[in-house]
Order: sequence, then C-alpha cells, then structure tokens
Amino acid sequence: MMTETILKLSDLKTYFFTAEGIVKAVDGLDLEVNLNETLGVVGESGCGKSVMGLSILRLIKNPPGRIVGGKVLFAGKNLLTLSESEMQRIRGNQISMIFQEPMTSLNPVITVGKQISETIRIHQHLNRREAATRTMEMLERVGIPLAKKRMKEFPYQMSGGMRQRVMIAMSLACEPEVLIADEPTTALDVTIQAQILDLVQELKKELGTAVILITHNMGVVSEVTQRVLVMYLGMAVEKASTRELFAHPLHPYTQGLLDSIPHLGARLKRGRVRLREIPGTLPSPFDLPSGCRFYPRCQAANSKCQNESPGFFEVSSEHKVRCWRYES
Repeated sequence: MMTETILKLSDLKTYFFTAEGIVKAVDGLDLEVNLNETLGVVGESGCGKSVMGLSILRLIKNPPGRIVGGKVLFAGKNLLTLSESEMQRIRGNQISMIFQEPMTSLNPVITVGKQISETIRIHQHLNRREAATRTMEMLERVGIPLAKKRMKEFPYQMSGGMRQRVMIAMSLACEPEVLIADEPTTALDVTIQAQILDLVQELKKELGTAVILITHNMGVVSEVTQRVLVMYLGMAVEKASTRELFAHPLHPYTQGLLDSIPHLGARLKRGRVRLREIPGTLPSPFDLPSGCRFYPRCQAANSKCQNESPGFFEVSSEHKVRCWRYES
C-alpha cells in the first residue's frame, strides 16, 4: 500500500449559528488519508461525520453553517483558501462524494445519462458524443445492464440499488484522487450492500483512489477499511489501524460501539445474551460537557474527566486515543 498522504485535515472547525445557539458540528478535527487507502469514519448519528465530508468540499450552507478554522490540505493546497471557481474545478473531478440518499441527490427531471455526462463535459472538456460514450462505459463499469437504455431513464424509474450505482458512476467518472462515500449503503438490503461495497473496493484498486468511508456500521468497517477514525460530538476520540481497533479498542465509546454488535458465536456458546448498550443519550449540541464530551455517559469517568478535556495520547505508532486513562 502506498503511504503518500493525499488529504489532510488540520484542526478543522465547522459551526452552525442558530437562534438557539452555536452548534459545534466539527470541532478541531485532525485526519489524514493516504493514496490507495480506505479510511473508515464511524460514530453515532449527529457526531459530525457528514458535516466533515461536506466541509472538505466546502458545501456547507451559509447561513447557518460556516467553516471557522483549520485547514483542508489536498495535494499540498489548502482548499479553504481557494476561490469558488477553483473549488468547482476540484469538486467532482479530483475529489468526489457519494451522498447518503441517491433519490434526493439525483435530479428527478433529468435523465441519469445527462447528469453523468454533464460532470464529464465540465471537468474533462469532452464533446457531447465523447461524454455520452464515457457515460455508457461508466454505467457498464458499475454493473448496470443495458447501459445505453438506462442512460435515457429518470431516477424514479430505477431501484435504490441502481440509483446508488448511478451515484458511484457519477462520482468516479472523472477518476478522482479522493472519494468520500457518505453511508453509501443506506436503505439498501444486505445483498445490494455487499455488491456496492465490493464495487467501491474494486474501483479503488483499479484507479488507486483514496476512499473516506463514512458509516455507523462497524461490520462494514471491519471488512473494507485499513484505518479507522472514531468520532463523538464533533471530535475524534480514537484513531487506529482497523486490525488494532477491533483487537484492542481503548476509548470507552469505541468499546461501547463494538459491544453493541451481535456475535453469533457467543450466542451459540452461552445461549441468549443481552447486547450491551452505551448508557444515556447524546448531550444537547447547545450545551456540551465542559470536560471530556463522553464524560456523562462513561462508566469509567472521574473528576478530571468532568473538568478537563483530554488531548490525544499515543499508545502505539498506529493507535491514538483521547482519554485520560492513557495519559501515562
């Protein structure tokens, strides 16, 4: 695997300014992704995973959202300092994103062929015929049968799995260096989920693309990623190689996520086993805890956790955790 870093987030902060107060959706996030690597970003709904992806492409709606600090370094350039026209040349071309819901991400009144062709014509500077040929090739590449016929169909004429394949074809049409896949298997049955994930992995190997896989499914993470970043309330709380994270989860939140997964072998050995759950609920985004943000739900917390926010502690060269228990 190549280890050249293609994308780096440094102290990224994206806040939403509302009448009720300030929501710190992403608050001081550091992240690196290497060429030809799949990085998993996991956490509960509302922890800032999707906002992070949108921030990379500067797609945060303002108002109410705004990137208030940090850097997004892509191939040595800080994307936050580029003009809008410069960003338009990067979006969909060098950095692409598969959005959560293909039915709302695709334009319902334009055929899928035209939507993909438009992306190709803008970024690759091809004429209509060349773009149409490239579109058909991409649809065939993602496993859509009768691609020439499907190009003339509208999104509502396709199943959820087919629409997701169209989104992947559109995202990869210009052979991007970075692909942000935001819950690419949401609302799909398990068979289609497996096909979509296999497809992304095959295309990643073929094109050498770096993939950021945003998900809450730890099973998916264990299968397709090389490294994992765990987020909680806008902050990273643990970073590790996938093998290390599943073998030795350190942060109480990560341990809770893994403990909530059913294990068939354990059930067969011990009979009926109740799944463990993470106690409590997410705090209000308008009233975050003053110390460690996981403190109110952590069964191992102490007074220091309540009053002081921990930094990242390096447990090994491939494992870092934001928890006072590993200070020494």
